[in-house]
Amino acid sequence: MENTDPRAADSKTAQQPGDVAEAADSELETLSRQLAEFEAKLAEMRDTVLRERAELDNQRKRLQRDLEQARRFANEKLLADLLPVLDNLERGLAAEGSDYSALRGGVELTQRELIRVADAGGLKAVGEVGESFDPERHQAMSMVESAEHASGSVVAVMQKGYVLNDRLLRPALVTVAK
Repeated sequence: MENTDPRAADSKTAQQPGDVAEAADSELETLSRQLAEFEAKLAEMRDTVLRERAELDNQRKRLQRDLEQARRFANEKLLADLLPVLDNLERGLAAEGSDYSALRGGVELTQRELIRVADAGGLKAVGEVGESFDPERHQAMSMVESAEHASGSVVAVMQKGYVLNDRLLRPALVTVAK
């Protein structure tokens, strides 16, 4: 005959008190080991994050320093190219005598050298007599009747304009034919 007492079934599956304590100790040891592993991983990740932050901060400072250096010395090549022009001007001023043709020749040489440096830097002159009036590059100071020039063309240039790499620095001041 079968025993239908519910307590009897529990007594078969129930563990002894010593077995429960061993299982709890084993589980506690496993959890403690996992906790130690996770704490080690967390410490490693914190260290990695701190190192990455420091590296980013150093890189930002390095880029800022490089940018400041680039700003300070951006004109270095241009100014080095202008030194011969300055030397020629100083030699011309130091010349003695009243020979104006020699002085004019020296000034023309200096001007050519300055134009060469400006061209190498991307600077181009704007505003030639006879060219078509361009409101993007010219500023009309006056308009005159002219039989020699077509309507809307530049008759006279009061001041040359300049373009740096296709960007207008200064418009040419011109007189335009009606």
